[in-house]
Amino acid sequence: MYDLRSDTFTQPSDEMRKAMYTAETGDDVYGEDPTANRLQEMAAAITGKEESLIVSSGCMGNLIPHMIKGGRGKEVLCAASSHIVQHEIGAVVSLSGTLPVIVPSDNGIMAPADVRKSIHGYAYDMSETSMIEVENTISGQPYPLPFLKEIKKTAEEHKLWVHMDGARIFNASVETRIPVSEYAACSDDITFCLSKGLGCPAFSVLSSTHDFIKEAKRCRKLLGGGMRQIGILAAAGIYALEHNVERLKADHANRAAISSALEETGWAEIVISATNMIFFRSQFPIDSIVSAFKKKGVLFLQDAGMGRIVLSLNVTEKDTEEICAIIRNMDTKEFSA
Repeated sequence: MYDLRSDTFTQPSDEMRKAMYTAETGDDVYGEDPTANRLQEMAAAITGKEESLIVSSGCMGNLIPHMIKGGRGKEVLCAASSHIVQHEIGAVVSLSGTLPVIVPSDNGIMAPADVRKSIHGYAYDMSETSMIEVENTISGQPYPLPFLKEIKKTAEEHKLWVHMDGARIFNASVETRIPVSEYAACSDDITFCLSKGLGCPAFSVLSSTHDFIKEAKRCRKLLGGGMRQIGILAAAGIYALEHNVERLKADHANRAAISSALEETGWAEIVISATNMIFFRSQFPIDSIVSAFKKKGVLFLQDAGMGRIVLSLNVTEKDTEEICAIIRNMDTKEFSA
């Protein structure tokens, strides 16, 4: 099987497992896990923020900023396709009380002018804007840096907090050659996932100021996220940051090859093809296409009426060549079989 469902299906390599096995550990709730502390120091240096905190998931990393800077009667401006809206079961509403307000977007990328127009000031009968959320990458697309800078400038003018869901920020950085710290400078906090393209079995990292992370630790505890000897998993994160960032280029090259093969078919219309993700439409039912490819040993997902393909270290260059051959040889009659 060639698994193109998500980069969350990656498996730790033998080298990563060895780093995990030999990791020095301590009690992280007491701040005494040396490997976890080292990972957090690395994340702070990479993002250019004062301090970082390991959190159990990207969902937790997105929720904590809303708990601290959002809250009841407050709203966060975001795109309709944002992960916090579509894939986190309403956590920002049900747990932080923050109201997501949808800003018009181009496949998830909000124009600064639309963000500015959506800001609400104080009114006794209306929610008040307290935050802006941007996602980088969004559906695989790196957020344009000039947009991020203008959104941050607008936020500062209105004294708003900017949260960046940077789950795949390293994909954006590798693709554009813009340092992660330069992207992160356009936000007040940033979270990134270790458990996607970087190939780790768990964890995300949240980075911001000392004061923010001090409060974030309390929120993490409130959510049941206090963990003990997490150095075993933190070692995987250290290994990934040292060895798995530049290799994301291979995922991007494999995505480009598969995207080209799909374009040649006549039955796939590419909607988005960027970094390690492809979204396509078809005149044939997507669920039938997904089913037909599964029979050929190629797994991918249906997402919002489109086919979604995600490349990761699970898929080699040779695998990609074989996948492209399957795509080119697919008989559309099989989409109705």
